Amino acid sequence: MMRTGLPRPGSGSRRILVVGGGASGVLLAAQLLRRDEDRVAVTIVEKGAMLGCGVAYSTTDPTHLLNTRVANMSAYPSEPHHFLDWLKRQGDADADPDGFVSRPTYGRYMGALLDPWSGGERLDCRRAECVGLDIRSDGVTAHLSDGGRIEADLAVLATGHALPDRRKDPELSQPWAGAEGPCHGPVLIVGSGLTMVDQVLSLLAAGHRGPITVMSRHGLLPQVHRQVAPGGWTPEGPPPVGRVSDLMRWLRAEVRRREDQGGDWREVVDGLRPQIQAIWRDMPLAARRSFLRHASPWWEVHRHRMPPSSHEKLDLARASGQLRLVRGRFERASQDTGGGLVAHVRGPDHRPADIRVARIIDCRGIRRDPEAHASPLIASLLASGEAFIDPLRLGLDVGPDCDVLRPDGSRSERLFAMGPVSRAAFWEITAIPDIRLQAERLARRLLDAVLT
Repeated sequence: MMRTGLPRPGSGSRRILVVGGGASGVLLAAQLLRRDEDRVAVTIVEKGAMLGCGVAYSTTDPTHLLNTRVANMSAYPSEPHHFLDWLKRQGDADADPDGFVSRPTYGRYMGALLDPWSGGERLDCRRAECVGLDIRSDGVTAHLSDGGRIEADLAVLATGHALPDRRKDPELSQPWAGAEGPCHGPVLIVGSGLTMVDQVLSLLAAGHRGPITVMSRHGLLPQVHRQVAPGGWTPEGPPPVGRVSDLMRWLRAEVRRREDQGGDWREVVDGLRPQIQAIWRDMPLAARRSFLRHASPWWEVHRHRMPPSSHEKLDLARASGQLRLVRGRFERASQDTGGGLVAHVRGPDHRPADIRVARIIDCRGIRRDPEAHASPLIASLLASGEAFIDPLRLGLDVGPDCDVLRPDGSRSERLFAMGPVSRAAFWEITAIPDIRLQAERLARRLLDAVLT
């Protein structure tokens, strides 16, 4: 649960403010605190009731599983068994490092990371929303929704994904907004990624008997995890990326080379993971734009895969005819005269069509315009010129060391960003194995900045 109070650090200590108490913020706070630097205190500002959960792990539905194996979900890169050991301490003696546990379970693990410092002088957790930051040469002042203020030496934005404003599309159900009660009529799910998988599983577990239509532009489903040979696979270095077509041609050749040796394409995708951020960083802007337009849907379904048990349930629903996957573009929704909903869509032939349903669930993923869906804090930073949106409109533009960049290209010495909000600079920074590495590196950078 959220810890409250206002402990006061020792004399001469430095304070680092972390805005956002989801997984990104908690991972960074834990990295800062566990280094035993008594001269540094951490304040986390989070408007939700649970630390460590955020959008991804706040679900209470046990059918929502992690899409990464237990062995790869430790909070600390240097302690790969940390999560597995925690599961065993919670009474799961048979915890499987190759298994997939529920998202609520992982949320409890994230929340427990800060227990060693709970109630101490070095950790202050405030349940409020940060609505503004005054950034000066000598520090930062945070303005909170409850009227409070926090003084800090540095601030880190760990605000997660830009969430849609429900007021703009009131007819759409948002997957993480809480349960809306049972629905027995036809359901349309817009988007076919992992969030859709969770929503279908929730509907099936609740006894939903009506048809479920999943619509996306490309009609692609996430691939499924399979056991692969131990030891992994390290692809030969990719060529310099001038054109995305060259990169994809190289990737297909690597897959063929591995399969010719009796391996699996998953080994190539997983082996490429440590290089993804460097590849993205070296891509010219035109190549990045081309990747987002033409290649990213295929990369996403191979890179972000679903657990085998989830795949089996979806397969059964498809085989029975209850679940149907179609290609198309959702445009808008409206109320019909009978109180139901009408989804206005266009099919692959671009012809308009209307679909009458009882519920529409918006699972279009995380790529939303970060300015149109900006929180009050992000909007204020953009308005003041302390931050700006990257040219591809993925998120805030940040430097390679997570410094927030200003419109003139200068780097802030007091404001940093990590996790999904920094996606424009790192691309693959939405999953725990990537965020935990970023948290470890950023913690070292911040401690060096405030203690030297």
